[in-house]
Amino acid sequence: QVQLVQSGGGLVQAGASLRLSCAASGRTFYVAWFRQVPGKAREFVAGISWSGDVTSVADFVKGRFTISKDNANDIVYLQMNSLKPEDTAVYYCAASKTRYSMPRGEDFYDSWGQGTQVTVSS
Repeated sequence: QVQLVQSGGGLVQAGASLRLSCAASGRTFYVAWFRQVPGKAREFVAGISWSGDVTSVADFVKGRFTISKDNANDIVYLQMNSLKPEDTAVYYCAASKTRYSMPRGEDFYDSWGQGTQVTVSS
């Protein structure tokens, strides 16, 4: 089982930037970021292949969020720029062993980080 440890998050003003980190122990095929607000299902934000060669970003954050991977240290980052109040959520990183196309549904991810709160004020 892949273990994921998250860091980052916090409370920032609209328009600010944050970078979330997800350190992985063990190999997987995809690592993705999801976010969740109370009473709602988790939604896919961005994902990356283990090699870092393939990335996918949800339309609602495209142009603002970037996912990347430090291959030397097995750390996946989510760089969040131009944050909006609607970005407020608990953010989770997750790992999937799916071997073909990158999944966006949470049921395809087997391991999860502990989650971190991102709050954007206006």
